[in-house]
Parts: sequence; structure tokens; C-alpha cells
Amino acid sequence: MENKKLVSVLEKNAEEKYEKLKSYLLSLEKIAVAFSGGVDSTFLLKAAKEVLGENVVAFIAISDVLTKEEEFEAEQFCKKEKINLVKIPFNVFSVKEFVQNPKERCYYCKTELMKQMKQTALKYGISLVVEGTNLDDERDYRPGRKALEEQKILSPLRVCQLTKDEIRYLSRKFGLATWNKPSFACLASRIPYGETITKELLCKVEKAERFLREKGFSQMRVRVYPSNRLVRLELLPEEQDRLFSNGIQTEVTDYMKELGFSYITLDLEGYRSGSMNNN
Repeated sequence: MENKKLVSVLEKNAEEKYEKLKSYLLSLEKIAVAFSGGVDSTFLLKAAKEVLGENVVAFIAISDVLTKEEEFEAEQFCKKEKINLVKIPFNVFSVKEFVQNPKERCYYCKTELMKQMKQTALKYGISLVVEGTNLDDERDYRPGRKALEEQKILSPLRVCQLTKDEIRYLSRKFGLATWNKPSFACLASRIPYGETITKELLCKVEKAERFLREKGFSQMRVRVYPSNRLVRLELLPEEQDRLFSNGIQTEVTDYMKELGFSYITLDLEGYRSGSMNNN
């Protein structure tokens, strides 16, 4: 009974906030949505399309920190919803702070990306760029938020106080395939601050996580420590036993060694977003 009450409250809050979101988006008249294909930006883009119709354009940054799978899924969504998708080539390695990987890496990278998106938006006669930060994101260390504020990028989901659970509920209600999509983050977030980021390293991370998904792990992070040739696997606690069944442990170990890692470890705390921020 208690669980039903909680669900009922979540649904009521979500639907009330969605009405606020529609009103807010309508007031913007014409926008470009920074789109990644994730849960939040997909929901935001869907809502914007419903409210603004042809007055919304999706921008996706094509870079070494976006997987091919994410790019493909974003393309398919926009095709299905008849949304104009603009691909913006973004060379993350042209941002020296990205390569150096300080704790404020995301700030420098997002600053340059948002500048490019704003410039592209103007070519389409659009003065406003919006993105998918939600209310829950305020709990985590997010240096990129400062960049959004400085570049005057709007965050409608946060403005309307939508939480991740509410966004997933509404996404499911609207039939979005992303409603239960695992959280994803920039591939660079798998590398400890201070370690130099290279294309080769990002490629290894992408391949390693793709391999784990193919083995049936739904939510994970492959954290890499290149100086020590070590990889730390973060799996959901309820999926850790799977690693030790049907020879999967050996397959994972062998594949990680093929990628060049000497030490393959399992984090007993399991998957958790932003764990590198605690180091």
C-alpha cells in the first residue's frame, strides 16, 4: 500500500511538472536542443517537438566521447519523430584542458561545445539552446554546469524541477524506448583526473563497455588507470554474480588483456555514477 502511495505521488508530481515544462517551452518559441540520445535529452526533445513542432532542431556533437551506438540511436529517434537533426563535428582534442584532464575538464570542454552550438543555432535563425540537465544532477559534482550558465544555455528540466524518476515515468508514458535506458556519461569520465586522455584510451573504454553489454550487463562503468595498466569494473550489485558464471569471468579477463590491460579488478561497491569524483 505504501509503495502504491509513493508511485501515485510520483505520477501526480511528474504530470504537474510536465504541464509546467510545456508552458515553459512554449514561451521560448524557437529552440535548438543539445541532444545526446540519453534519457533526459530524448525526453526534452520529445516534449519540445510536441509543443513547438517545426520550431525545434536537435544538435548532436559528433566526437570521440560519443559512442557509435549512441549516435545511431539518436539518428533513429529523430527520423521517427521527424525532427531535424544537425550533426556538429567537435574535436575534443583541440581543447587542451580536455587532454590534460584536470578536475574541471568538463567545464572547459562544455564551454567550447556550447560556443559551437550557439554559433550553429544562429545559422538556423535560433537564439536559444537548451539541454537536458535535471534536478537530481545538482547532487553530483558537475563543473559543466558553470559553463552552461556562462554561455546562457537553458536547462528546462531543471527549471521545472523534474527528477530522473519523473522523467523515466513520463518517458514510459509517452512510449519512449529510453525510459529504462541505463545512464550513460562522456567516455572521458572513466579516466581518473590527471591522467592524460588519448583517442586510443577512449577507444579501449568504448570497446570494453560494448563487450560487457554484449555479455548481458545492463549498467556498468569500465574505469581505467593507464599508468598502472589496470581496469576497474563497476557492475550493478545484482549482476556481479553473473561475472562468475558460464565462463564469463575468463572471457572478460581475456578480452581486457587483449585491449592492453594487465590487471582486471571488480569494484565490490558496484556501479555508481560519478565515482571518479570521490578519488
